[in-house]
Amino acid sequence: MTGRTGHHLWIHGGRSRDRRGALHALGAQAGLGMDARRVPVFDAHRRLCGPYTFGGSLLARLLPPALEHCSDAVARHGAEIRAAAPDLRDRVVARREPLDARLSAEERILVPAPRRSMRIANGIAEFVRDGGVAPPVIAVDNVDDADGTDRELIATLMRRSDPGRLTIVVLSSKPPPEFFYGHDINTEISASAGPEGSAAGYVASDGVLDDPRALAAYRALPEAERARMHDRRADELAATGRPSWTLGAIPYHREHGGDPRGAGVEALWAAHEHCMREGFLEAAADLGERGLRLAEPETRRWWELLQGTATAQAGLGRRDRARELYEEARRQSVDAEVHSAVAYGTAMLDARHPDPARRDLGRARGWINQAIAISGLLPDRAVRAFKLGFDLNGKALIEMRGGHTDRSLALVEEAIELAESDLPPGRHPIHRMVLRANRAQLLGMLGRPVEALAEMDAAVAIDPAYPDHHLDRGNLLYRMGRPEAALADYEEAIALSPPLPEGYYNRAQLRVATGDLDGARADLDHVLELDPGYLDARINRAGLLVQLGLEEQARADVTAGLALDPGNPHLSCVLGQLEAAVGRHDVAMAAFDRAISGAPGLASAWANRAVLRHETGDDEGAVADLTTAIELGEDAALYYNRAVALRDLGRREEAVDDLRRAHDLDPHDPDVLKALSEA
Repeated sequence: MTGRTGHHLWIHGGRSRDRRGALHALGAQAGLGMDARRVPVFDAHRRLCGPYTFGGSLLARLLPPALEHCSDAVARHGAEIRAAAPDLRDRVVARREPLDARLSAEERILVPAPRRSMRIANGIAEFVRDGGVAPPVIAVDNVDDADGTDRELIATLMRRSDPGRLTIVVLSSKPPPEFFYGHDINTEISASAGPEGSAAGYVASDGVLDDPRALAAYRALPEAERARMHDRRADELAATGRPSWTLGAIPYHREHGGDPRGAGVEALWAAHEHCMREGFLEAAADLGERGLRLAEPETRRWWELLQGTATAQAGLGRRDRARELYEEARRQSVDAEVHSAVAYGTAMLDARHPDPARRDLGRARGWINQAIAISGLLPDRAVRAFKLGFDLNGKALIEMRGGHTDRSLALVEEAIELAESDLPPGRHPIHRMVLRANRAQLLGMLGRPVEALAEMDAAVAIDPAYPDHHLDRGNLLYRMGRPEAALADYEEAIALSPPLPEGYYNRAQLRVATGDLDGARADLDHVLELDPGYLDARINRAGLLVQLGLEEQARADVTAGLALDPGNPHLSCVLGQLEAAVGRHDVAMAAFDRAISGAPGLASAWANRAVLRHETGDDEGAVADLTTAIELGEDAALYYNRAVALRDLGRREEAVDDLRRAHDLDPHDPDVLKALSEA
């Protein structure tokens, strides 16, 4: 059966050949704007190439004409193309290659941001949109079995593509899930099924053929015959010269009936290591688990797979599985480095739990102390310096989350001294960079911004192509009152990264502070185009739209934001402003009350409730609310508003005192100057 989603189309049910047949039969009735038989159909089944099976195939089709006709679009989105299609890297030059790409595996210690795949998906969507070489219709089959990266990419393409210019047709056995943003299905076409095929066809399809007879024939083969067929297919794929991490079929097939040549373990490791480096955690966890089933316990490759898989599982929120893997390593290994790393990893499971109420810092401290004790006994000086410094940095996180910032700083500084004294020159630069950035963060928390900036400068100098530290330095510069320097860092982060919502969000805050409200709105619009679930951007844009007098648009943002986070204090405050503006005072007062109850430190809620109280004749209440707002942070407008309420209460001397303080804070405010002249 099929369904239309605007001009995007969904075909679901039956087998792959039936869905493709239904697509070809649609013709003009689907409004595709081209002969349906000529629509390119990409297979997204993750067994073919793992992450970005569809994305890589799409880029392989679009890149040659794009290089010829719009090379600037290729250059702008080179990082995304190289990440999603590693076999195209030799055709796309990296504008600024990060330091990480030039280091050995043991020195690549950074785990990419959890939302990196969203950045990549947005970058590919913009490349498809801006490149001018995409066909008018793109069809994607086997979406049910796609990796999370491809599902996210398809959802992003559907959300951001104008269906009048690019129609996305999705083919799957099941109806659309939530990640397609609830597009309605309103047209039905039946699909039939009929078994055909052979075991050889199943192997040649790399295990994606959805033919019941072929699968049955494959399973009926003797194990030795299956292994021979897999070996032949593996050789065919390897002969293509593509990187091993794109050849998902090799490791998948070699898992059936053992791995006598060891090719499966090594291919799985290469794929797993690539996915960890790029932040494709769903695939990394799957590949790692499969590799562990083949790897010989206690070997180096077994440990590397186990450690990477535990890290990926923890990053996906599967903390119990990560803990199980660490426990398995403790039971299997007698290697001191393994036990030190396992103790560190277990400590981080407790210290980094996303729910603060479920963090167990005491247990984390016990595990990290064990890691430090073991690392301190390692015989090799350089290995000891790196491992011990890593563990000290982990303990610094635990102390920071426990509120002991001074202790945390001392631990980071001990790790820095260890790196400078015991690591060979030039070794572990990313480790050094992380330590300097962490020291900068702690110095900033302790109110030592000048020292913090020097440390952040040092971190950026180690790898100028790492965007996150430009963001962090920009935030520090902004807090130091250096908006132009902060803006330069925000824009450098935006230029270095695939589409970066945080960069535009931070730039929007800076633009609001400098009075560029239109620029701030444009940035917040773009943030929400990149990530509709970015709640802080939704909150800030709602408030900004109120300032710009666009109440209905602000109300739409409030409604959307409250759907994401019901009762959010900031949104409740904006809702109160909107309701007060249309005279619904009771509803407005209730919204301000909710905001204050949820966030007693939200000065804007107290200030806006004070305005409403004054307008409804409750000047005593207005003075009380404004007093609380002033205690939370002095501002000329707060003193001016309290002076008005005090004047109306007949408390003239107090009102004049407030006006004088308002004048001290903002000597050029015309309302304050006028009120003082009339006092």
